[in-house]
Amino acid sequence: MTNIPETGRTPRVQTRLVVIQILVLSLLGTLGGRLWYLQIREGAEYQKEASGNHVQQVVDPAVRGSILDARGVPLADNETRLVVSASRTDLLKQKDDGKAVLTKLAGVLGMDPKEVMLKVRLCDAKTPQPCWNGSPYQPIPITDEATPKQALQIRERAEDFPGITAEPEAVRRYPAPGKANTAQVLGYLSPVTDDEIQQAKDTDSPYLRSDQVGRSGLERQYDKALRGKAGVTRYEVDNLGRVIGKAQSDPAEPGANLVTSIDARVQRVAEYELNEAMKKAREQFDKITGTNYKADSGAVVVMEAKTGRIVAMASNPNYDPNVWVGGISSKDYAKLTGKDSDYPLLNRAIQGQSAPGSTFKVVSTAAAVQAGYEWDGGYPCTSSYSVGGQVFKNFEGESFGPISLGRALEVSCDTVFYGLADREWKKDGGINPKKGQPKDWFFKTAHQFGLGKETGVDLPNEVTGRVPDRQWKLDYWKANKDAWCKSGKKDGDYVQKIAYENCLEGNKMREGDEINYSIGQGDTLVTPIQEAVIYGALANGGTMHAPTIGKAIISPDGRTVTEIKPKVTGKLPISQATLKGMDDALAGVITRGTAAWKFGGWPQDKIELHAKTGTAEVYGKQTTSWLATYSKDYTVIMTIAQAGTGSGASGEAVRNIYSALYGVGPDGSIDNKKALLPTPQKGLPKVRTDGTIAAPKISKDPAKDLLEMEKATKEGAPTPDDTQQGATTPPPTTGNRDTRRRPRRRGSRRTQP
Repeated sequence: MTNIPETGRTPRVQTRLVVIQILVLSLLGTLGGRLWYLQIREGAEYQKEASGNHVQQVVDPAVRGSILDARGVPLADNETRLVVSASRTDLLKQKDDGKAVLTKLAGVLGMDPKEVMLKVRLCDAKTPQPCWNGSPYQPIPITDEATPKQALQIRERAEDFPGITAEPEAVRRYPAPGKANTAQVLGYLSPVTDDEIQQAKDTDSPYLRSDQVGRSGLERQYDKALRGKAGVTRYEVDNLGRVIGKAQSDPAEPGANLVTSIDARVQRVAEYELNEAMKKAREQFDKITGTNYKADSGAVVVMEAKTGRIVAMASNPNYDPNVWVGGISSKDYAKLTGKDSDYPLLNRAIQGQSAPGSTFKVVSTAAAVQAGYEWDGGYPCTSSYSVGGQVFKNFEGESFGPISLGRALEVSCDTVFYGLADREWKKDGGINPKKGQPKDWFFKTAHQFGLGKETGVDLPNEVTGRVPDRQWKLDYWKANKDAWCKSGKKDGDYVQKIAYENCLEGNKMREGDEINYSIGQGDTLVTPIQEAVIYGALANGGTMHAPTIGKAIISPDGRTVTEIKPKVTGKLPISQATLKGMDDALAGVITRGTAAWKFGGWPQDKIELHAKTGTAEVYGKQTTSWLATYSKDYTVIMTIAQAGTGSGASGEAVRNIYSALYGVGPDGSIDNKKALLPTPQKGLPKVRTDGTIAAPKISKDPAKDLLEMEKATKEGAPTPDDTQQGATTPPPTTGNRDTRRRPRRRGSRRTQP
């Protein structure tokens, strides 16, 4: 007998077959369930998505609106250039990731192959410029300065340049009319990032991957209005990518034009005079440091006194904003951001903050009046002021005897303000004030003048400056106490002694702190735009305005004009009688005070100017020059770091700006025909019926050149000469980077490092 069944299979084999059958049935069941899920339950959704695979989008970028000066002259506009771009997606499909193609392209364009390859890499936290911070699926511009001949080579030999295009495109241009650079005010553009696209997707102004967005200045502040809306055309295609019809088309909507209150002519004068003042300051010898002044940075603001509109705003060192167009090179990026770059991207008119020196005395004068001191009281202007064993000297040891507050402001007598501040400090309870809130008139008045906060100027990244009141001292002490206590020494050097004192009582308002504060020294920081608001209010009767550069937004067709009206932010905390007294005193600065030697011969009877000079001390650096001035129409503020006295470094330059505005000659004569802006600009530039602005404009059209060359090549005719498009680059300037400055000891003033 045998144990083998009739089937010829052992029990073990039968068991295996049953298991296999179960697995097969399970797989079939799973497959069937998945097919039911995909085809029945989710069938409609997947059918919708599948239909989308047969629709391709073509984006037509919107033409960005122009930024115009008050007369309609373009400060930023667009020109047609031949742009050579690379598709990163197509390059990565190649065996060598497109290196051979990019090397060949560099040869045609006359560029360094390494520079071309750097431009197509994607930006991240560890990748420095140049790199691409836009979408990886968007064509990456290699250059926007291709000649028609170069573009033709690429287009005629497309098989040698897969993934490379050469097409006419509207490219941003900063023409610098009359060499008015205006860089820090205008800002610049760069491609939108994926994060920005995600953040804006549910807003009323979403981004497309092809968009360029403003990164600073007016380009950023008014980006939404300037950008417009890109057009999108959707085509139906078959599985082979052939177009079988048009599904939908949304035409591009060009951006609106921004009219500013900037006058390009005055802007050019302001930039030139600031640069010349800095050059001359570098030729002057500083007796304190034993070297020439460095004059490494500066700013100037020209503002309409009655409206707060900015007529000119210059910052030095500056740069050419055209370097950002089409992608910035590594060399240019290093010049703008490297440790030796002097940081020209900073707009020092709104971001440069330093001790204001004696220009702050208008605040201290108003504070004294609010505290109850009489305007005509006889306040001793001695050569020095002693507190315990410490002596605070008047500038250059001057002494004028008993004088009024107006005269103290006119001759800039430090010791008068020392005495007033010291008396108020004692009234408030000294270093340990009594229960209840100290009146702190000197600090309260500074806040009422708008200091310690943003002015509201329509530019991004404005800084606040600083009013070092009791709350600030407490907060600052808490943040720095450990470091001070660690480094401070009672018998150490100057810095160590200050740290030791701060460790013990840096949270308290000390006598020397308030004394130094009264003349704009110590820890006080202001910006030029803040000073412009204050002195503009003194000029117009006491009204403070938020400074504005944008004047109107005009729709592309010219039919809609949205004016940006001046905005009142407050009133100066002074009476009209006090204002009149301060006005007379500041006029005296021009005729017989600290600025008289620079304004001799000025027609004061016809165009009355008012001024306050300031020489701010900075620990470890040379003094900062301040000159704050106003007429009935304008206020002009100029500051230059490490340049000496206020009138010495800035007096001539500020006078020349007023001379250009009013047409005043060297002998004091007035020629209205030479006056650039004898009265503030009223109204807006004329808009034509087609939406364009009536202003002279000259430009070339490389797209037309390319078409003519292609036609000539096909016909065998001679080709036209190569042309190179580009804006004029202003001469380079030099200087050192701007930092937060702490006051340096002058005479026996106690200051902190």
